[in-house]
Amino acid sequence: MLSVHSGRVHGRDRAILFASLGAVVIAGWTALVLWGASPWSRYLSHQGLEQGADAADTILFVAGWMLMTVAMMLPTTWPLLVTFQALIRRRRRPGLLVGLLVAGYIVTWSTVGVLLHSGDRLVHEAVESIGWLGAHAGLISAGTVLVAGIYQFAPLKYRCLDECRSPLGFVMNNWRGTSERREAFMLGVRHGLFCVGCCWSLMLLMFAVGVGSLAWMFALGAIMAIEKNAPWGKGLSRPLGIVLIAAGSTLCLAVFLPAGTG
Repeated sequence: MLSVHSGRVHGRDRAILFASLGAVVIAGWTALVLWGASPWSRYLSHQGLEQGADAADTILFVAGWMLMTVAMMLPTTWPLLVTFQALIRRRRRPGLLVGLLVAGYIVTWSTVGVLLHSGDRLVHEAVESIGWLGAHAGLISAGTVLVAGIYQFAPLKYRCLDECRSPLGFVMNNWRGTSERREAFMLGVRHGLFCVGCCWSLMLLMFAVGVGSLAWMFALGAIMAIEKNAPWGKGLSRPLGIVLIAAGSTLCLAVFLPAGTG
């Protein structure tokens, strides 16, 4: 009877976790849809930076990036959250510890958003100041797609992907439970770093297609979830890389083709 009861309790905890995660993710997608339909939708797209950016612009852009992280990337952490919850469910406040893990994960991706925002501003400044680059601005998007495709073959991607695909080993290697709140937060930060390591180039595609493109967000989120969690997901990486390299090369040719035929 004890084992049956324990199984029911564990099943209830997992259901609560699933409902909580689902509510947060749905709220993220809903907020993105409403924001995209609002007068401030430009803050969800890197094109808005062409009009100049101040501290408020940066804050709003990063807020949009955080929502995108919640909507696209948080669902990919489900195996880690389930594993961690099973380990700490007898602790005094397991829900708080899971929440701290999620917070650490979002902090990592938010920091990446700040860095990408700064890099994107530099790219726009280069396009405006370099005449040739401004005349061939399509090379920026083409190069982004090419970089994403090439990185699909990088050893670093597979090193990070292995960490993401082994939630039990990851938790056991990074959790001691002696300072549980700090460790839970840092567990999320570290997992976020490995997640960035295997997914940054695909997230970078959002700057090529527009951060506010909900259809692309959903498609890329599904691809990254499959890569990280599906038993056959790792086999998707190289074929996807070939497709991206072909697409990036085609976009590069398209930039120069009109001039060559004129």
